[in-house]
Amino acid sequence: MSVSPNGVAAERGDGYVLVRLSGEVDLSWSQEVRRAVLDALAAGTPVGVELSAVSYIDSSGIAALVEGFQQARQNGGRFALVAVSDAVRAVLELARLDRVFLLVPSAEALLAA
Repeated sequence: MSVSPNGVAAERGDGYVLVRLSGEVDLSWSQEVRRAVLDALAAGTPVGVELSAVSYIDSSGIAALVEGFQQARQNGGRFALVAVSDAVRAVLELARLDRVFLLVPSAEALLAA
């Protein structure tokens, strides 16, 4: 599967949905990210957002992830951030959100967590 430099794509795995993000997640397309995350949660299976190809994320991107986390928690679902890049991890740690989100190394680990 190929993802554009700034892209969002969802794929179904075995028992989960994985939303792959790439590029710079900023205000210019964070609403697209939000929609992809919420649509994935509507499937009723665990959702992972893969961030290994994200080089930058701003507060609007973080807000989209927080909304997904809150929606999953409200509905008793599982939501995790997968293969978090160093750039995203730095922002999560700064905001102390690394203690809030479930962080897993791979999509397969989402089911085991």
